[in-house]
Amino acid sequence: MAQPSKLRMMLEMIRFSHTIFALPFAALATVMAIKLPLPEGTAVRVRPLDLVAILICMVAARSVAMAFNRLADQAIDAGNPRTAGRHLPAGLLGRHEVTIFAILCAVGFLVGCALFLPNWLPLAASIPVLMFLCGYSLAKRFTAAAHLWLGVALSLAPICVWAALRGSAVLADPSDLLPAVILAAAVALWVTGFDIIYACQDEAFDRSEGLQSVPARFGAKGAFRIAAACHAGMVLVLLVLPSVAPALGLGWIYYAAIGSIAALLVYEHCLVRPDDLDRINQAFFQVNSIVSVGLLVAAGIDCWMG
Repeated sequence: MAQPSKLRMMLEMIRFSHTIFALPFAALATVMAIKLPLPEGTAVRVRPLDLVAILICMVAARSVAMAFNRLADQAIDAGNPRTAGRHLPAGLLGRHEVTIFAILCAVGFLVGCALFLPNWLPLAASIPVLMFLCGYSLAKRFTAAAHLWLGVALSLAPICVWAALRGSAVLADPSDLLPAVILAAAVALWVTGFDIIYACQDEAFDRSEGLQSVPARFGAKGAFRIAAACHAGMVLVLLVLPSVAPALGLGWIYYAAIGSIAALLVYEHCLVRPDDLDRINQAFFQVNSIVSVGLLVAAGIDCWMG
Protein backbone atom coordinates (compact mmCIF):
# COMPACT_ATOMS: atom_id res chain seq x y z
CA MET A 1 0.00 0.00 0.00
CA ALA A 2 1.33 3.44 -0.95
CA GLN A 3 2.49 5.73 1.86
CA PRO A 4 0.06 8.65 2.40
CA SER A 5 1.45 12.05 1.39
CA LYS A 6 2.77 14.39 4.07
CA LEU A 7 -0.05 16.83 3.37
CA ARG A 8 -2.67 14.14 3.77
CA MET A 9 -1.12 13.02 7.05
CA MET A 10 -0.98 16.64 8.21
CA LEU A 11 -4.69 17.09 7.50
CA GLU A 12 -5.44 13.80 9.26
CA MET A 13 -3.37 14.93 12.24
CA ILE A 14 -5.39 18.13 12.68
CA ARG A 15 -8.65 16.28 11.88
CA PHE A 16 -9.40 18.75 9.12
CA SER A 17 -12.83 17.23 8.49
CA HIS A 18 -13.91 18.33 11.99
CA THR A 19 -13.84 21.95 10.84
CA ILE A 20 -17.53 21.28 10.20
CA PHE A 21 -18.18 21.69 13.94
CA ALA A 22 -17.32 25.41 13.98
CA LEU A 23 -17.74 26.54 10.37
CA PRO A 24 -21.57 26.43 10.36
CA PHE A 25 -21.69 28.84 13.31
CA ALA A 26 -19.43 31.27 11.45
CA ALA A 27 -21.68 30.91 8.42
CA LEU A 28 -24.80 31.50 10.52
CA ALA A 29 -23.23 34.62 12.07
CA THR A 30 -22.56 35.81 8.51
CA VAL A 31 -26.22 35.36 7.55
CA MET A 32 -27.37 37.11 10.73
CA ALA A 33 -24.92 39.99 10.28
CA ILE A 34 -26.18 40.56 6.75
CA LYS A 35 -29.86 40.32 7.69
CA LEU A 36 -29.84 42.51 10.80
CA PRO A 37 -30.09 46.24 9.95
CA LEU A 38 -27.29 48.53 11.00
CA PRO A 39 -28.13 51.19 13.61
CA GLU A 40 -28.89 53.71 10.87
CA GLY A 41 -31.21 51.16 9.22
CA THR A 42 -29.07 50.23 6.22
CA ALA A 43 -28.19 46.64 5.30
CA VAL A 44 -24.68 45.27 5.64
CA ARG A 45 -22.88 45.26 2.32
CA VAL A 46 -20.64 42.22 2.24
CA ARG A 47 -17.99 41.94 -0.45
CA PRO A 48 -17.27 38.52 -1.98
CA LEU A 49 -13.74 39.04 -0.64
CA ASP A 50 -15.14 39.16 2.91
CA LEU A 51 -16.71 35.71 2.49
CA VAL A 52 -13.41 34.34 1.19
CA ALA A 53 -11.61 35.94 4.14
CA ILE A 54 -14.02 34.33 6.64
CA LEU A 55 -13.34 30.90 5.15
CA ILE A 56 -9.57 31.46 5.16
CA CYS A 57 -9.58 32.67 8.77
CA MET A 58 -11.76 29.82 10.02
CA VAL A 59 -9.72 27.07 8.38
CA ALA A 60 -6.35 28.64 9.18
CA ALA A 61 -7.15 29.44 12.83
CA ARG A 62 -8.40 25.95 13.57
CA SER A 63 -5.40 24.41 11.79
CA VAL A 64 -2.96 26.48 13.84
CA ALA A 65 -4.68 25.51 17.08
CA MET A 66 -4.78 21.80 16.25
CA ALA A 67 -1.17 21.70 15.07
CA PHE A 68 -0.02 23.50 18.22
CA ASN A 69 -2.08 21.08 20.29
CA ARG A 70 -0.32 18.10 18.75
CA LEU A 71 3.08 19.72 19.32
CA ALA A 72 2.31 20.64 22.93
CA ASP A 73 0.85 17.20 23.73
CA GLN A 74 3.36 14.98 21.91
CA ALA A 75 4.85 13.53 25.11
CA ILE A 76 1.43 13.19 26.75
CA ASP A 77 -0.01 11.49 23.67
CA ALA A 78 2.92 9.09 23.56
CA GLY A 79 2.17 7.90 27.10
CA ASN A 80 -1.56 7.47 26.54
CA PRO A 81 -2.49 4.15 24.87
CA ARG A 82 -5.49 5.82 23.22
CA THR A 83 -3.37 8.48 21.51
CA ALA A 84 0.03 6.80 21.13
CA GLY A 85 -0.72 6.09 17.46
CA ARG A 86 -1.13 9.75 16.55
CA HIS A 87 1.18 11.06 13.87
CA LEU A 88 3.77 12.81 16.05
CA PRO A 89 4.25 10.20 18.79
CA ALA A 90 4.18 7.44 16.16
CA GLY A 91 6.92 9.19 14.17
CA LEU A 92 4.84 9.57 11.02
CA LEU A 93 5.43 13.33 11.12
CA GLY A 94 8.29 15.30 12.64
CA ARG A 95 8.07 18.30 14.96
CA HIS A 96 9.89 20.45 12.41
CA GLU A 97 7.29 19.68 9.74
CA VAL A 98 4.34 20.33 12.04
CA THR A 99 5.92 23.56 13.30
CA ILE A 100 6.34 24.86 9.75
CA PHE A 101 2.74 23.88 8.97
CA ALA A 102 1.50 25.76 12.05
CA ILE A 103 3.51 28.88 11.13
CA LEU A 104 2.19 28.85 7.57
CA CYS A 105 -1.37 28.53 8.84
CA ALA A 106 -0.79 31.40 11.29
CA VAL A 107 0.44 33.57 8.42
CA GLY A 108 -2.61 32.55 6.42
CA PHE A 109 -4.84 33.63 9.30
CA LEU A 110 -3.15 37.03 9.49
CA VAL A 111 -3.52 37.48 5.74
CA GLY A 112 -7.19 36.54 5.99
CA CYS A 113 -7.71 39.15 8.73
CA ALA A 114 -5.96 41.78 6.61
CA LEU A 115 -8.42 41.18 3.77
CA PHE A 116 -11.14 42.89 5.84
CA LEU A 117 -9.33 46.24 5.70
CA PRO A 118 -10.27 49.09 5.95
CA ASN A 119 -12.05 47.43 8.90
CA TRP A 120 -9.04 47.14 11.21
CA LEU A 121 -10.75 45.16 14.01
CA PRO A 122 -9.95 41.65 12.66
CA LEU A 123 -6.27 42.42 12.16
CA ALA A 124 -5.99 44.10 15.57
CA ALA A 125 -7.55 41.08 17.26
CA SER A 126 -5.70 38.44 15.24
CA ILE A 127 -2.71 37.87 17.56
CA PRO A 128 -4.75 37.79 20.81
CA VAL A 129 -7.21 35.38 19.17
CA LEU A 130 -4.40 33.06 18.04
CA MET A 131 -2.83 33.16 21.50
CA PHE A 132 -6.14 32.25 23.13
CA LEU A 133 -6.77 29.41 20.67
CA CYS A 134 -3.33 27.93 21.25
CA GLY A 135 -3.55 28.49 24.99
CA TYR A 136 -6.19 25.77 25.23
CA SER A 137 -3.51 23.15 24.58
CA LEU A 138 -1.75 24.11 27.81
CA ALA A 139 -4.86 24.60 29.95
CA LYS A 140 -5.28 21.02 31.17
CA ARG A 141 -1.93 21.28 32.88
CA PHE A 142 -3.36 23.73 35.44
CA THR A 143 -7.17 23.86 35.29
CA ALA A 144 -10.12 21.49 34.93
CA ALA A 145 -11.85 24.33 33.08
CA ALA A 146 -9.86 23.38 29.96
CA HIS A 147 -13.10 22.11 28.40
CA LEU A 148 -14.67 25.53 28.84
CA TRP A 149 -11.55 27.10 27.36
CA LEU A 150 -12.06 24.98 24.25
CA GLY A 151 -15.73 25.93 24.14
CA VAL A 152 -14.94 29.63 24.34
CA ALA A 153 -12.23 29.22 21.70
CA LEU A 154 -14.72 27.82 19.20
CA SER A 155 -17.32 30.38 20.25
CA LEU A 156 -15.04 33.18 19.06
CA ALA A 157 -16.02 32.28 15.49
CA PRO A 158 -19.43 34.04 15.41
CA ILE A 159 -18.12 37.00 17.43
CA CYS A 160 -15.15 37.51 15.12
CA VAL A 161 -17.30 37.18 12.01
CA TRP A 162 -19.73 39.73 13.41
CA ALA A 163 -16.96 42.22 14.21
CA ALA A 164 -15.42 41.68 10.77
CA LEU A 165 -18.67 42.37 8.90
CA ARG A 166 -20.21 44.99 11.21
CA GLY A 167 -17.10 46.66 12.59
CA SER A 168 -18.35 50.23 12.33
CA ALA A 169 -21.63 49.35 14.04
CA VAL A 170 -19.84 47.52 16.87
CA LEU A 171 -17.49 50.45 17.45
CA ALA A 172 -20.39 52.91 17.44
CA ASP A 173 -22.60 50.76 19.66
CA PRO A 174 -21.07 47.71 21.41
CA SER A 175 -24.57 46.34 22.07
CA ASP A 176 -24.76 45.60 18.35
CA LEU A 177 -22.58 42.58 19.16
CA LEU A 178 -25.20 41.03 21.46
CA PRO A 179 -26.79 38.58 18.94
CA ALA A 180 -23.33 37.19 18.15
CA VAL A 181 -22.55 36.90 21.87
CA ILE A 182 -25.76 34.91 22.40
CA LEU A 183 -24.85 32.56 19.55
CA ALA A 184 -21.30 32.32 20.91
CA ALA A 185 -22.58 31.39 24.38
CA ALA A 186 -24.58 28.55 22.85
CA VAL A 187 -21.48 27.32 21.00
CA ALA A 188 -19.36 27.51 24.16
CA LEU A 189 -21.84 25.47 26.20
CA TRP A 190 -22.29 22.91 23.42
CA VAL A 191 -18.57 22.36 22.87
CA THR A 192 -17.81 22.32 26.60
CA GLY A 193 -20.42 19.61 27.13
CA PHE A 194 -19.30 17.24 24.42
CA ASP A 195 -15.60 17.77 25.20
CA ILE A 196 -16.28 16.76 28.81
CA ILE A 197 -17.93 13.57 27.57
CA TYR A 198 -15.03 12.87 25.20
CA ALA A 199 -12.51 13.40 28.00
CA CYS A 200 -14.11 10.57 29.99
CA GLN A 201 -12.04 8.19 27.88
CA ASP A 202 -8.89 9.52 29.58
CA GLU A 203 -10.18 9.79 33.14
CA ALA A 204 -7.73 7.26 34.62
CA PHE A 205 -4.79 8.45 32.52
CA ASP A 206 -5.36 12.11 33.41
CA ARG A 207 -5.41 11.25 37.12
CA SER A 208 -2.23 9.20 36.86
CA GLU A 209 -0.40 12.01 35.01
CA GLY A 210 -1.73 14.83 37.18
CA LEU A 211 -3.63 16.40 34.28
CA GLN A 212 -6.68 18.51 34.97
CA SER A 213 -10.07 17.56 33.53
CA VAL A 214 -13.67 17.43 34.70
CA PRO A 215 -13.75 13.58 34.59
CA ALA A 216 -10.49 13.37 36.53
CA ARG A 217 -11.83 15.71 39.22
CA PHE A 218 -15.48 14.64 39.46
CA GLY A 219 -15.47 11.16 37.98
CA ALA A 220 -17.35 10.02 34.90
CA LYS A 221 -20.78 10.23 36.53
CA GLY A 222 -20.19 13.77 37.72
CA ALA A 223 -18.74 14.70 34.32
CA PHE A 224 -21.85 13.44 32.53
CA ARG A 225 -24.07 15.51 34.80
CA ILE A 226 -22.02 18.64 34.13
CA ALA A 227 -22.08 17.92 30.38
CA ALA A 228 -25.86 17.51 30.48
CA ALA A 229 -26.18 20.85 32.27
CA CYS A 230 -24.05 22.50 29.58
CA HIS A 231 -26.20 21.07 26.81
CA ALA A 232 -29.41 22.11 28.55
CA GLY A 233 -27.90 25.58 28.85
CA MET A 234 -27.15 25.62 25.13
CA VAL A 235 -30.80 24.96 24.29
CA LEU A 236 -32.00 27.67 26.68
CA VAL A 237 -29.55 30.21 25.26
CA LEU A 238 -30.65 29.48 21.69
CA LEU A 239 -34.26 30.05 22.74
CA VAL A 240 -33.29 33.57 23.85
CA LEU A 241 -31.83 34.61 20.49
CA PRO A 242 -35.09 35.54 18.67
CA SER A 243 -36.13 37.92 21.47
CA VAL A 244 -32.71 39.58 21.50
CA ALA A 245 -32.77 40.21 17.74
CA PRO A 246 -36.40 40.16 16.54
CA ALA A 247 -35.37 41.76 13.24
CA LEU A 248 -33.77 38.45 12.26
CA GLY A 249 -37.25 37.04 11.74
CA LEU A 250 -36.54 33.74 13.47
CA GLY A 251 -39.78 31.78 13.69
CA TRP A 252 -41.23 28.31 13.68
CA ILE A 253 -38.47 26.77 11.53
CA TYR A 254 -35.87 27.97 14.02
CA TYR A 255 -37.85 26.75 17.03
CA ALA A 256 -38.42 23.38 15.35
CA ALA A 257 -34.66 23.13 14.86
CA ILE A 258 -34.08 23.90 18.54
CA GLY A 259 -36.46 21.09 19.46
CA SER A 260 -34.61 18.73 17.14
CA ILE A 261 -31.27 19.79 18.60
CA ALA A 262 -32.55 19.12 22.11
CA ALA A 263 -33.66 15.65 21.02
CA LEU A 264 -30.28 14.99 19.40
CA LEU A 265 -28.45 16.02 22.55
CA VAL A 266 -30.63 13.68 24.61
CA TYR A 267 -29.83 10.95 22.08
CA GLU A 268 -26.13 11.75 22.42
CA HIS A 269 -26.34 11.26 26.17
CA CYS A 270 -28.18 7.97 25.63
CA LEU A 271 -25.51 6.67 23.25
CA VAL A 272 -22.80 6.82 25.89
CA ARG A 273 -22.88 6.32 29.63
CA PRO A 274 -20.24 6.69 32.33
CA ASP A 275 -19.68 2.93 32.28
CA ASP A 276 -20.08 2.46 28.50
CA LEU A 277 -18.08 4.71 26.17
CA ASP A 278 -17.96 2.30 23.22
CA ARG A 279 -20.12 4.52 21.00
CA ILE A 280 -18.44 7.79 21.93
CA ASN A 281 -17.17 8.44 18.38
CA GLN A 282 -20.70 8.10 17.03
CA ALA A 283 -21.99 10.50 19.67
CA PHE A 284 -19.09 12.93 19.28
CA PHE A 285 -18.69 13.15 15.52
CA GLN A 286 -21.97 12.14 13.89
CA VAL A 287 -24.50 13.73 16.24
CA ASN A 288 -22.57 16.96 16.72
CA SER A 289 -22.06 17.51 13.00
CA ILE A 290 -25.83 17.18 12.52
CA VAL A 291 -26.41 19.70 15.32
CA SER A 292 -24.17 22.38 13.81
CA VAL A 293 -25.24 21.96 10.18
CA GLY A 294 -28.91 21.59 11.13
CA LEU A 295 -28.93 24.84 13.08
CA LEU A 296 -27.25 26.67 10.20
CA VAL A 297 -29.79 25.42 7.65
CA ALA A 298 -32.87 26.06 9.80
CA ALA A 299 -31.85 29.47 11.15
CA GLY A 300 -30.49 30.53 7.76
CA ILE A 301 -33.78 29.72 6.04
CA ASP A 302 -35.75 31.50 8.74
CA CYS A 303 -33.56 34.60 8.49
CA TRP A 304 -34.04 34.89 4.75
CA MET A 305 -37.76 34.13 4.86
CA GLY A 306 -38.52 36.30 7.91
